[in-house]
Amino acid sequence: MGKEKCMVRKYVGSILFLCLLIGITIYVLVENNDMRAVAGAMARAEHIWILAGIVTALFFVAAEGSIICYLLRAIGQKMPLLKCISWSFIGFFFSGITPSATGGQPAQLYYMKKAGLPLADSTPVLMVVAVLYKFVLAVLGLFIAVFWHKQLGAYFQGYYWLFYLGIVLNAILVAILVWVMVTPVCAEKTALFLEGLLVKIRLLHPKEERKEHLREAVARYGAVVRFFQENPRKIVVATIMTLVQRCSLFFLTWLIYRAMGLEGVGLFWIMVLQATVYIAVDMLPFPGSAGISELVYTAVFASVFPGSDLAASMCISRGISFYMVLLVSLGVWCVCHFRSQKT
Repeated sequence: MGKEKCMVRKYVGSILFLCLLIGITIYVLVENNDMRAVAGAMARAEHIWILAGIVTALFFVAAEGSIICYLLRAIGQKMPLLKCISWSFIGFFFSGITPSATGGQPAQLYYMKKAGLPLADSTPVLMVVAVLYKFVLAVLGLFIAVFWHKQLGAYFQGYYWLFYLGIVLNAILVAILVWVMVTPVCAEKTALFLEGLLVKIRLLHPKEERKEHLREAVARYGAVVRFFQENPRKIVVATIMTLVQRCSLFFLTWLIYRAMGLEGVGLFWIMVLQATVYIAVDMLPFPGSAGISELVYTAVFASVFPGSDLAASMCISRGISFYMVLLVSLGVWCVCHFRSQKT
C-alpha cells in the first residue's frame, strides 16, 4: 500500500510539473505573439492536411506497438496486435508525464505482466525497442551532422549545442546499454561499486534491497544479448520498422506546412529540420519535453514558417503530436486499467 501511495504521489507531481511547463509555454506564446493573427492562421489551415497529421501522429504510437508485437512473436509469444498497440499508448502516456520518459517502460511491463507475459520475455523485448530507438536517433543525428552541419547552423539561432548534446547523450546511452548487455558480470560489479561509493559519500542510504534491484536490472539487460544473438535478422527488420516509425513523426511537420498553404521548402529538408529538433530535446529531463521543444521548434523553423504561421504551426504540430496523443493515450490507459482490474 505504501508503494502505491508513493507511485501516486510521483505521478501526480509529474503531472503538476507538466502543467506548470505548459502554463509557462502558453504565457511565453501569448507574450511574444499576436494571438489574433495566430488564431487566424490556425483557422485557415486546411482540414484535410490536419486530418492526415492526426492519422500520422496516431500511426507513430501504433507503429511502436507493431514492433513490440513483431519481437514478441519472434520469441514465441503470440500476442494480439491491438493489445500490443494499447501497451504502446500506455507507454506514451507515462513517458509523457515523467521526466526523461522514465515512467513509460515500467508501466508497460506492469500491464504486459497483467496480460500473462512473463518478465523474462517482456523485459528484453522492451529493452530491444529502447536500444533501437536510441540507436536510430544517434545514427540519424550523426548522419545529419556530417552532411548538413553548415546549413543547420543558420537555423538553430544559438541552440545548436542542444542538437549535438542530444547526439552525444543518445550515443552514450546506446553504448552503456550495449556494454551492459555484452558484459553483464562486469556491469554488475561496476554498478554495485558505484552504489557503494554513493553510500560512502552519503548521497544514498545503505539498502540491501537496492543492491538486489541493481542485480536484477543487469540480469534483464543480459537477456537482451541472447535475443540479439539468436535473432539477428529479426533485429534488422525491427530496426527498419523503428526508422520508419521515427520518420513518420518528422513527416508530420511537412503535413502542417502544407496545411498552412505554404510551398517552397521540400519534404526532405523539413523532415531533416524536425529530426534535429527531436534529437535536440529527446534526452532533456522535462516531461514530454514540454517548453523546451516549443522553444527549439520556433528557433529552427523561424525561416520556414513566416510571421504568425510559425506560432500557429507550432501549436498545431505539438497539439497533434504530443497533447492530443497524450489525451488519447490517457483514454487507452483508463480502458486497459479498468479491464485489468476486472480480470
